[in-house]
Amino acid sequence: MRILGIETSCDETGIAVYDSQAGLLAHDLYSQVAIHAEYGGVVPELASRDHVKKILPLIDKVLLDAKTLAKDIDGLAYTSGPGLIGALMVGACVGRSLAYAWQVPSIGVHHMEGHLLAPMLEKNPPAFPFVALLVSGGHTQLVEVKGVGMYCILGESLDDAAGEAFDKAAKMLDLDYPGGPAIAEIAKKGVAGKFRFPRPMTNRPGLDFSFSGLKTFTLNTIIKHRGSDVLPDDQTIADIAYAFEDAVVDTLIIKCLRALKQTGLKRLVIAGGVSANEELRKRLLESVKEINGDIFYARHEFCTDNGAMIAYAGCQRLLAGHNEGLVISAKARWPMNDLMPLGEG
Repeated sequence: MRILGIETSCDETGIAVYDSQAGLLAHDLYSQVAIHAEYGGVVPELASRDHVKKILPLIDKVLLDAKTLAKDIDGLAYTSGPGLIGALMVGACVGRSLAYAWQVPSIGVHHMEGHLLAPMLEKNPPAFPFVALLVSGGHTQLVEVKGVGMYCILGESLDDAAGEAFDKAAKMLDLDYPGGPAIAEIAKKGVAGKFRFPRPMTNRPGLDFSFSGLKTFTLNTIIKHRGSDVLPDDQTIADIAYAFEDAVVDTLIIKCLRALKQTGLKRLVIAGGVSANEELRKRLLESVKEINGDIFYARHEFCTDNGAMIAYAGCQRLLAGHNEGLVISAKARWPMNDLMPLGEG
Protein backbone atom coordinates (compact mmCIF):
# COMPACT_ATOMS: atom_id res chain seq x y z
CA MET A 1 0.00 0.00 0.00
CA ARG A 2 1.36 3.43 -0.99
CA ILE A 3 0.31 6.35 1.21
CA LEU A 4 0.57 10.12 0.83
CA GLY A 5 1.05 11.68 4.26
CA ILE A 6 0.22 15.30 5.14
CA GLU A 7 1.26 17.11 8.34
CA THR A 8 -0.01 20.65 9.07
CA SER A 9 -0.67 20.67 12.82
CA CYS A 10 1.35 23.78 13.65
CA ASP A 11 4.07 25.72 11.84
CA GLU A 12 5.58 23.12 9.49
CA THR A 13 4.14 21.74 6.27
CA GLY A 14 5.30 18.13 5.93
CA ILE A 15 4.58 15.82 3.01
CA ALA A 16 5.75 12.23 2.45
CA VAL A 17 5.10 9.12 0.38
CA TYR A 18 5.42 5.84 2.26
CA ASP A 19 5.12 2.36 0.76
CA SER A 20 4.32 -0.59 3.03
CA GLN A 21 6.75 -2.78 1.05
CA ALA A 22 9.46 -0.38 -0.10
CA GLY A 23 9.43 1.96 2.90
CA LEU A 24 9.78 5.74 2.75
CA LEU A 25 10.03 6.85 -0.87
CA ALA A 26 10.28 10.62 -0.46
CA HIS A 27 9.52 13.39 1.99
CA ASP A 28 9.95 17.13 2.31
CA LEU A 29 9.27 19.81 4.88
CA TYR A 30 8.68 23.53 4.78
CA SER A 31 9.30 25.26 8.12
CA GLN A 32 7.67 28.57 9.02
CA VAL A 33 10.27 29.43 11.68
CA ALA A 34 11.36 32.59 9.86
CA ILE A 35 7.75 33.82 9.71
CA HIS A 36 7.08 33.40 13.43
CA ALA A 37 10.55 34.25 14.77
CA GLU A 38 9.87 37.98 15.12
CA TYR A 39 6.87 37.19 17.35
CA GLY A 40 8.75 34.70 19.55
CA GLY A 41 6.13 32.01 18.93
CA VAL A 42 3.60 30.69 16.45
CA VAL A 43 0.88 33.06 15.22
CA PRO A 44 -2.02 30.69 14.31
CA GLU A 45 -3.52 32.79 11.51
CA LEU A 46 -0.14 33.25 9.81
CA ALA A 47 0.51 29.52 10.13
CA SER A 48 -2.79 28.59 8.47
CA ARG A 49 -2.29 31.01 5.58
CA ASP A 50 1.21 29.74 4.90
CA HIS A 51 0.04 26.10 4.86
CA VAL A 52 -2.48 27.10 2.18
CA LYS A 53 0.31 28.58 0.07
CA LYS A 54 2.80 25.74 0.44
CA ILE A 55 0.84 22.50 0.65
CA LEU A 56 -0.06 21.81 -3.01
CA PRO A 57 3.36 22.72 -4.50
CA LEU A 58 5.00 20.56 -1.82
CA ILE A 59 2.71 17.62 -2.63
CA ASP A 60 3.63 17.95 -6.32
CA LYS A 61 7.33 17.99 -5.46
CA VAL A 62 7.21 14.97 -3.16
CA LEU A 63 5.19 12.91 -5.65
CA LEU A 64 7.78 13.77 -8.30
CA ASP A 65 10.65 12.87 -5.97
CA ALA A 66 8.95 9.56 -5.16
CA LYS A 67 8.40 8.83 -8.87
CA THR A 68 4.76 8.39 -7.99
CA LEU A 69 1.66 9.41 -9.95
CA ALA A 70 -1.76 10.08 -8.48
CA LYS A 71 -2.96 6.70 -9.77
CA ASP A 72 -0.23 4.98 -7.72
CA ILE A 73 -1.52 6.34 -4.40
CA ASP A 74 -3.60 3.83 -2.42
CA GLY A 75 -4.56 6.08 0.49
CA LEU A 76 -4.23 9.47 2.17
CA ALA A 77 -3.17 10.14 5.75
CA TYR A 78 -3.36 13.60 7.27
CA THR A 79 -2.85 14.97 10.78
CA SER A 80 -6.28 15.27 12.32
CA GLY A 81 -5.19 16.61 15.72
CA PRO A 82 -4.25 17.78 18.21
CA GLY A 83 -2.92 21.13 17.05
CA LEU A 84 -3.93 24.56 15.79
CA ILE A 85 -7.42 24.09 14.39
CA GLY A 86 -6.91 26.39 11.39
CA ALA A 87 -3.66 24.69 10.43
CA LEU A 88 -5.22 21.25 10.89
CA MET A 89 -8.15 22.18 8.67
CA VAL A 90 -5.81 22.97 5.77
CA GLY A 91 -4.27 19.51 5.76
CA ALA A 92 -7.56 17.76 6.53
CA CYS A 93 -9.45 19.47 3.70
CA VAL A 94 -6.68 18.89 1.15
CA GLY A 95 -6.17 15.28 2.23
CA ARG A 96 -9.84 14.38 2.20
CA SER A 97 -10.41 16.19 -1.12
CA LEU A 98 -7.52 14.41 -2.84
CA ALA A 99 -8.74 11.07 -1.49
CA TYR A 100 -12.19 11.77 -2.93
CA ALA A 101 -10.77 12.87 -6.28
CA TRP A 102 -8.45 9.86 -6.50
CA GLN A 103 -11.10 7.46 -5.14
CA VAL A 104 -8.91 6.08 -2.35
CA PRO A 105 -9.50 5.81 1.42
CA SER A 106 -8.26 8.43 3.87
CA ILE A 107 -7.52 8.48 7.57
CA GLY A 108 -6.98 11.23 10.12
CA VAL A 109 -3.86 10.54 12.19
CA HIS A 110 -3.21 11.56 15.79
CA HIS A 111 -0.20 13.88 15.78
CA MET A 112 1.38 12.31 18.87
CA GLU A 113 0.84 8.78 17.57
CA GLY A 114 2.81 9.92 14.54
CA HIS A 115 5.68 11.06 16.77
CA LEU A 116 5.47 7.90 18.87
CA LEU A 117 5.80 5.69 15.77
CA ALA A 118 8.49 7.79 14.04
CA PRO A 119 11.32 5.50 15.30
CA MET A 120 9.63 2.68 13.35
CA LEU A 121 11.01 4.35 10.20
CA GLU A 122 14.57 3.46 11.28
CA LYS A 123 16.55 0.35 10.35
CA ASN A 124 16.44 -0.89 13.94
CA PRO A 125 12.90 -0.14 15.15
CA PRO A 126 11.81 -0.88 18.72
CA ALA A 127 9.70 -3.95 19.43
CA PHE A 128 6.51 -3.67 21.47
CA PRO A 129 6.00 -3.16 24.37
CA PHE A 130 7.97 -0.07 25.39
CA VAL A 131 7.73 3.19 27.32
CA ALA A 132 7.62 6.32 25.16
CA LEU A 133 8.59 9.83 26.19
CA LEU A 134 6.77 12.24 23.89
CA VAL A 135 8.36 15.60 24.37
CA SER A 136 7.64 18.57 22.12
CA GLY A 137 6.51 22.17 22.09
CA GLY A 138 2.94 21.27 22.94
CA HIS A 139 3.19 17.96 24.77
CA THR A 140 5.23 16.17 27.41
CA GLN A 141 3.90 12.68 28.08
CA LEU A 142 5.07 9.28 29.27
CA VAL A 143 3.14 6.47 27.61
CA GLU A 144 3.18 2.71 28.02
CA VAL A 145 2.90 1.30 24.49
CA LYS A 146 1.76 -2.28 24.00
CA GLY A 147 1.01 -1.94 20.28
CA VAL A 148 -0.29 0.54 17.73
CA GLY A 149 -3.29 2.19 19.35
CA MET A 150 -2.69 0.41 22.67
CA TYR A 151 -1.58 3.31 24.84
CA CYS A 152 -1.70 3.96 28.57
CA ILE A 153 -0.81 7.50 29.64
CA LEU A 154 1.50 7.18 32.64
CA GLY A 155 2.10 10.88 33.16
CA GLU A 156 1.89 14.23 31.38
CA SER A 157 2.55 17.91 31.85
CA LEU A 158 0.11 19.71 34.10
CA ASP A 159 0.99 23.09 32.55
CA ASP A 160 3.79 24.06 30.12
CA ALA A 161 5.28 21.32 27.99
CA ALA A 162 9.08 21.05 27.96
CA GLY A 163 9.39 22.54 24.48
CA GLU A 164 7.11 25.41 25.43
CA ALA A 165 9.25 26.07 28.51
CA PHE A 166 12.37 26.18 26.31
CA ASP A 167 10.69 28.74 24.05
CA LYS A 168 9.62 30.94 26.96
CA ALA A 169 13.00 30.78 28.68
CA ALA A 170 14.74 31.67 25.41
CA LYS A 171 12.45 34.67 24.98
CA MET A 172 13.35 35.86 28.49
CA LEU A 173 17.03 35.61 27.56
CA ASP A 174 16.45 37.41 24.25
CA LEU A 175 17.48 34.33 22.26
CA ASP A 176 16.18 33.21 18.90
CA TYR A 177 13.00 31.22 18.27
CA PRO A 178 12.61 28.23 18.48
CA GLY A 179 14.02 28.27 21.98
CA GLY A 180 15.23 24.67 22.33
CA PRO A 181 18.10 24.84 19.81
CA ALA A 182 18.96 28.41 20.87
CA ILE A 183 19.31 27.50 24.55
CA ALA A 184 21.20 24.27 23.75
CA GLU A 185 23.72 26.21 21.67
CA ILE A 186 24.45 28.98 24.17
CA ALA A 187 24.43 26.50 27.07
CA LYS A 188 27.66 25.03 25.63
CA LYS A 189 29.41 28.17 26.90
CA GLY A 190 27.82 27.93 30.33
CA VAL A 191 29.65 26.95 33.52
CA ALA A 192 28.37 23.89 35.37
CA GLY A 193 27.36 24.61 38.96
CA LYS A 194 27.13 28.39 38.58
CA PHE A 195 23.37 28.11 39.07
CA ARG A 196 21.22 25.27 40.39
CA PHE A 197 17.64 25.24 39.11
CA PRO A 198 14.87 23.06 40.65
CA ARG A 199 13.88 19.67 39.20
CA PRO A 200 10.09 20.12 39.37
CA MET A 201 7.90 17.33 40.78
CA THR A 202 10.79 14.88 41.15
CA ASN A 203 10.65 14.92 44.95
CA ARG A 204 7.20 13.32 45.03
CA PRO A 205 5.71 10.10 43.64
CA GLY A 206 4.14 10.00 40.21
CA LEU A 207 5.05 10.60 36.57
CA ASP A 208 3.42 13.96 35.83
CA PHE A 209 5.45 17.00 34.80
CA SER A 210 5.28 20.70 35.56
CA PHE A 211 7.59 23.27 33.98
CA SER A 212 5.80 26.55 34.79
CA GLY A 213 7.65 26.94 38.10
CA LEU A 214 10.97 26.41 36.36
CA LYS A 215 10.05 29.21 33.97
CA THR A 216 9.33 31.54 36.92
CA PHE A 217 12.61 30.54 38.61
CA THR A 218 14.44 31.42 35.38
CA LEU A 219 12.82 34.85 35.22
CA ASN A 220 13.68 35.58 38.87
CA THR A 221 17.30 34.52 38.26
CA ILE A 222 17.55 36.86 35.27
CA ILE A 223 16.14 39.78 37.27
CA LYS A 224 18.45 39.08 40.21
CA HIS A 225 21.64 38.98 38.13
CA ARG A 226 21.10 41.69 35.58
CA GLY A 227 23.19 44.82 35.85
CA SER A 228 22.44 48.25 34.45
CA ASP A 229 21.14 46.59 31.29
CA VAL A 230 17.80 44.77 30.87
CA LEU A 231 19.66 41.43 30.72
CA PRO A 232 22.66 39.95 32.54
CA ASP A 233 26.03 39.85 30.77
CA ASP A 234 26.69 37.23 28.07
CA GLN A 235 28.46 34.75 30.35
CA THR A 236 25.66 34.89 32.91
CA ILE A 237 23.11 34.32 30.16
CA ALA A 238 25.08 31.24 29.08
CA ASP A 239 25.25 30.03 32.69
CA ILE A 240 21.49 30.46 33.10
CA ALA A 241 20.86 28.62 29.82
CA TYR A 242 23.09 25.77 31.00
CA ALA A 243 21.29 25.53 34.33
CA PHE A 244 17.86 25.61 32.66
CA GLU A 245 18.71 22.89 30.14
CA ASP A 246 20.34 20.81 32.88
CA ALA A 247 17.19 21.02 35.01
CA VAL A 248 14.86 20.03 32.16
CA VAL A 249 17.08 17.12 31.08
CA ASP A 250 17.47 15.87 34.66
CA THR A 251 13.71 16.04 35.22
CA LEU A 252 12.96 14.07 32.05
CA ILE A 253 15.56 11.41 32.88
CA ILE A 254 14.30 10.95 36.45
CA LYS A 255 10.73 10.49 35.21
CA CYS A 256 11.74 8.11 32.39
CA LEU A 257 13.69 5.84 34.74
CA ARG A 258 10.76 5.92 37.16
CA ALA A 259 8.36 4.92 34.34
CA LEU A 260 10.58 2.01 33.26
CA LYS A 261 10.77 0.76 36.84
CA GLN A 262 7.01 1.13 37.33
CA THR A 263 6.15 -0.83 34.17
CA GLY A 264 8.98 -3.35 34.42
CA LEU A 265 9.97 -2.56 30.83
CA LYS A 266 13.51 -2.10 29.51
CA ARG A 267 12.84 -0.36 26.19
CA LEU A 268 12.49 3.42 26.02
CA VAL A 269 11.48 5.44 22.95
CA ILE A 270 11.82 9.22 22.92
CA ALA A 271 10.18 11.28 20.19
CA GLY A 272 9.10 14.83 19.45
CA GLY A 273 11.06 18.01 18.82
CA VAL A 274 12.85 18.12 22.19
CA SER A 275 14.12 14.56 21.61
CA ALA A 276 16.64 16.12 19.19
CA ASN A 277 18.40 17.76 22.14
CA GLU A 278 21.91 16.28 22.20
CA GLU A 279 22.38 16.59 25.96
CA LEU A 280 19.11 14.74 26.57
CA ARG A 281 20.07 11.98 24.15
CA LYS A 282 23.54 11.52 25.60
CA ARG A 283 22.50 11.42 29.23
CA LEU A 284 19.39 9.29 28.64
CA LEU A 285 21.54 6.76 26.77
CA GLU A 286 23.96 6.59 29.71
CA SER A 287 21.14 6.27 32.26
CA VAL A 288 19.23 3.56 30.38
CA LYS A 289 22.41 1.56 29.80
CA GLU A 290 23.00 1.52 33.57
CA ILE A 291 19.77 -0.47 34.01
CA ASN A 292 20.61 -2.74 31.02
CA GLY A 293 17.88 -1.16 28.95
CA ASP A 294 17.64 -0.04 25.32
CA ILE A 295 16.76 3.37 23.95
CA PHE A 296 15.38 4.28 20.54
CA TYR A 297 15.14 7.62 18.73
CA ALA A 298 13.98 8.85 15.38
CA ARG A 299 16.66 10.53 13.27
CA HIS A 300 16.84 14.30 13.75
CA GLU A 301 14.77 15.16 10.67
CA PHE A 302 11.90 13.04 12.03
CA CYS A 303 11.99 14.46 15.57
CA THR A 304 10.18 17.64 14.61
CA ASP A 305 6.83 17.60 12.81
CA ASN A 306 7.06 15.79 9.47
CA GLY A 307 4.96 14.03 6.87
CA ALA A 308 6.85 10.71 7.07
CA MET A 309 5.57 9.86 10.55
CA ILE A 310 2.00 10.65 9.49
CA ALA A 311 2.29 8.55 6.33
CA TYR A 312 3.67 5.62 8.34
CA ALA A 313 1.05 5.81 11.09
CA GLY A 314 -1.74 6.23 8.54
CA CYS A 315 -0.48 3.28 6.53
CA GLN A 316 -0.68 0.98 9.56
CA ARG A 317 -4.27 1.98 10.22
CA LEU A 318 -5.38 1.83 6.59
CA LEU A 319 -3.83 -1.63 6.26
CA ALA A 320 -5.88 -2.66 9.31
CA GLY A 321 -9.06 -1.52 7.57
CA HIS A 322 -9.61 1.80 9.35
CA ASN A 323 -11.31 4.32 7.06
CA GLU A 324 -13.08 7.58 7.86
CA GLY A 325 -15.28 7.74 4.80
CA LEU A 326 -16.15 11.24 3.56
CA VAL A 327 -15.69 12.91 6.93
CA ILE A 328 -13.23 15.83 7.29
CA SER A 329 -11.81 15.45 10.77
CA ALA A 330 -9.85 18.12 12.65
CA LYS A 331 -9.58 18.23 16.45
CA ALA A 332 -7.65 20.86 18.40
CA ARG A 333 -7.74 18.52 21.41
CA TRP A 334 -7.66 14.74 21.10
CA PRO A 335 -6.64 12.45 24.01
CA MET A 336 -4.48 9.51 22.93
CA ASN A 337 -6.62 7.25 25.11
CA ASP A 338 -9.42 7.70 22.57
CA LEU A 339 -7.45 5.91 19.82
CA MET A 340 -8.50 2.41 18.78
CA PRO A 341 -6.05 -0.52 18.66
CA LEU A 342 -5.34 -1.74 15.14
CA GLY A 343 -7.50 -4.82 15.52
CA GLU A 344 -10.63 -2.80 16.30
CA GLY A 345 -12.88 -0.46 14.35
